[in-house]
Amino acid sequence: MNLRTRFALAFAVVAAVVAIAVGWLSYDASAQRIGQEIDTTLSSATVALADGRNDVLTAVPVTVGHGHHGEARPLVAQTVAPDGTTAHLGGEAVDLPVDTTARAIADGTAPPGTVDVTEADVGHGTYRIMTTALSGGRGALQVAADVEQTHDLLHDMAIEIAWVSAIVLVVAALAGWLLAWRITRRLIQLAGIAEDVSLHGGIDRQIPVEGRDEVARLSTSFNTMLGRLAAARDAQERLIQDAAHELRTPLTSLRTNASVLRRFADLSPAAQDRLVSDVQGETRELSHLVDELVELALAGAMDSPEEPVALADVLIAAAERVGRRTGRAIVVDADRSVVRGRRQALDRAVGNLMENAVKFDGSGVEPIQATAHKGRISVSDNGPGIDPEDAGRIFDRFYRARSARGLPGSGLGLSIVHDVAASHGGSVFADRRSGGGATVGFTVDPARLLPDSEPEHDGSSPPPTSLGGT
Repeated sequence: MNLRTRFALAFAVVAAVVAIAVGWLSYDASAQRIGQEIDTTLSSATVALADGRNDVLTAVPVTVGHGHHGEARPLVAQTVAPDGTTAHLGGEAVDLPVDTTARAIADGTAPPGTVDVTEADVGHGTYRIMTTALSGGRGALQVAADVEQTHDLLHDMAIEIAWVSAIVLVVAALAGWLLAWRITRRLIQLAGIAEDVSLHGGIDRQIPVEGRDEVARLSTSFNTMLGRLAAARDAQERLIQDAAHELRTPLTSLRTNASVLRRFADLSPAAQDRLVSDVQGETRELSHLVDELVELALAGAMDSPEEPVALADVLIAAAERVGRRTGRAIVVDADRSVVRGRRQALDRAVGNLMENAVKFDGSGVEPIQATAHKGRISVSDNGPGIDPEDAGRIFDRFYRARSARGLPGSGLGLSIVHDVAASHGGSVFADRRSGGGATVGFTVDPARLLPDSEPEHDGSSPPPTSLGGT
């Protein structure tokens, strides 16, 4: 059973329950009101007849609501002697039945003040009979009204209520069907696109967003998901194309050297040493390139969850690691900024910045400067600086400036910095440093800055720390 049919059935069931409940309450209220009116009339007539007034036995009209008028019929009255004999007092010539209760009221064996109201079929009609004891042990008085037409009118009323309930049921089912169609139409559209994506990979589609309800929110979320899938697919295709291009050069060189190895024994010792050195260097470069490609491809997929991260701790850890590996001194100047981010990704980005600075600052005289202030991380070196024509492209994948083409590296390190900055709502920057060198870094979204957790913190920065070196 589909959702549309369930909606229609649900509306129909609710409407049926409401219609039946309202109809039954209306019918019961009308029946009780009519019964009370008849009993009031019978009680008034009983009092009058007990006082000797027979003029009360007049025609009594019976009405049910508006527009239902029954034929006026006179009341019927008779007395019941203590021995059970009856005497007609007036009205229609009808012998009212005397049951056990009426006989007990007449002979005085019933509790004082007993009034019995019952209905009985007499002849071709149905009468509502009220039996009341007469004073002085004179028996009982029975006053009755013909309620046959009242029953017929109530029956007609019940039929009308049933028809109204049936109409309400049909209208409610139709309304439920139309409402379900309006809601499920967009859900069916979503399901169709999801099936198309799962079967054919068509993630370039967009779903029209109508209204501001939950289905509209679902459509917006689905569009966002499709956009991210499309962006991930494009990034994957671009990465594959770039990787294929970058891997071609070292693989070609390795194939060339491999062909030379066939006549390795014919080479001079110096040539053999150069060949082995070339192969080892190319193997290292290829291994480094593959490692960076894997790191770039898995960026974010296996990263740590977001948590409060002290940027000073990230810079100090990266400086110690890079300093030990390269032997270069790195001075860290960082405030106590704490951001909400992924520690491993931030550590990777800062490490890449320091590795890049060490690579271009070949003098080794001045230490590398690493700073972090209010979510802005930068690393400065004393190398040749950045050419204006390269400034806008150094964060592209596999891009290598002309001054870097003779240096080791794949051109992926700064692109990873760019991805980490973007994932933290920030941006990257690269500037020429006054006095020579370059300053490269990235920012974190200011909204990610967290209040300092140290109560004694006065807002000042800790003194610079020199790490690494020999």
